[in-house]
Amino acid sequence: MATTSPQTRTILERFPTGGLPGSWPAEQNAVNQRTQGTNAQVVVDLRTDQFLVVTDTTTQ
Repeated sequence: MATTSPQTRTILERFPTGGLPGSWPAEQNAVNQRTQGTNAQVVVDLRTDQFLVVTDTTTQ
């Protein structure tokens, strides 16, 4: 079985999963990040029950 090294991600923002219906603050933040040139994605952290806006690049 092939193994891969874990991918390093930088967490840009955290948002609670229990937001208002129809409200997508994590997605909007990721769109804003992408507009500024950062390849941002939204993932769910099941352990903390949060949406995370992450990027594969290291940011300062």
